[in-house]
Formats: sequence, structure tokens, C-alpha cells
Amino acid sequence: MATIIEAEEIAGWEKYYRINILNKISGFRTACLIGTSNSAKNTNLAMFNSVTHIGSNPFFMGFILRPTTVERHTYNNIKETNYFTINHVNSSIYKQAHQTSAKYAESSSEFKKCHLTETYIDNFKAPFVKESVIKVGLSFAEEQLIRSNQTRLIIGKVEKLIIPDNSINANGDLRLDMHDSVIVNGLDTYYKAYFLEQLEFARP
Repeated sequence: MATIIEAEEIAGWEKYYRINILNKISGFRTACLIGTSNSAKNTNLAMFNSVTHIGSNPFFMGFILRPTTVERHTYNNIKETNYFTINHVNSSIYKQAHQTSAKYAESSSEFKKCHLTETYIDNFKAPFVKESVIKVGLSFAEEQLIRSNQTRLIIGKVEKLIIPDNSINANGDLRLDMHDSVIVNGLDTYYKAYFLEQLEFARP
């Protein structure tokens, strides 16, 4: 048996019950920390579960930002400096990473509050997470307002990849499970991924 739930019933659910289910029904996503700083060098670190590939030539990545009806330090910093980093969360830091979602003041760095280490690589203008194994440095490219709910797709051009030595094979495959990248379902439930199989490129 399966339960069929119509939109009208969903709309009547208790707020947090509804948020939990609707955040989790879309499935597993990579847990990432986005690092930024403002022109005064105040740093910010925030957990995102919406990072996605946009294109490979040139190389763009993006993430969904919630409505700017309240202050969004990540957004403000990106717009001010034009740079940000994406850092994969692993099993040794997922609890600290989760804590970055708390509402800290702009003057309080989540790096310090959540016991993570900010690091700068090759004078890149945004901070990376030292404890993260896979890191990406990006420059701001554009934003797209999603009018349906006032969220924004923030798109960055990849400027720098930091990955472990010998982690890419001749075909360009990067096994994230071997580097302990954590996946998240919804806003608060974390998992480890494991390898099933690599299939050939599909053709008719």
C-alpha cells in the first residue's frame, strides 16, 4: 500500500512537519560549506545542501539561496567581494558544519564559533575550510531570481580546485566516497555514501 497525499492536504500540515518532509523528498545531496568574507575581512561560513553543477565549458557551479527578506551574510559578502568557496563536508566535521546554520551575528565568524579553520590558498580572496578534503574556489558570475518563491540561483565560475593527490583517474573520475564526502537529506540528517558500480556511457 502507498499513501497518496494531495497538495491541499500538504498545505494544511504543521509548519515544521511540512518543512521536514518537503526538504527530504527530493533526496540526498552533497553537504557543502560556503566560505566568504567581506571587504573588512570578516569571514562567514554557511552550510548549503543545494550546490549543483551548471556547466563544464566554462566550468560553472551554483547554489540556491533562500529569500533575502532577512539578512544573508553569504549573499552580502559574495556581492561585495565577488568571490566564494565551496568545501565538501566530511564525517570528521559534519557536526561543526551543521552548527554553522545557527544565526550568528555578522561580526561573529562561524569558523571560530564552530571550531573550523579558515585558510587562504594562493591569495584567493575567499576563505577555504582547512579540514575539508575537496575545495573549490569560485568567482561570482550571475544570479537568477526565481520569482515563484523569491529564492536565488547564485552562479560562480570555478577558478580553483583543491583535491587530494592521485584522486582523479585517466577518465576524470573523482570518487567522492573515497574522500569521505558526506551527503545530507533535508536540513539535518547526514549519511555516508558508498560505491555501487560505474556504468558505461549510455547509448541507444
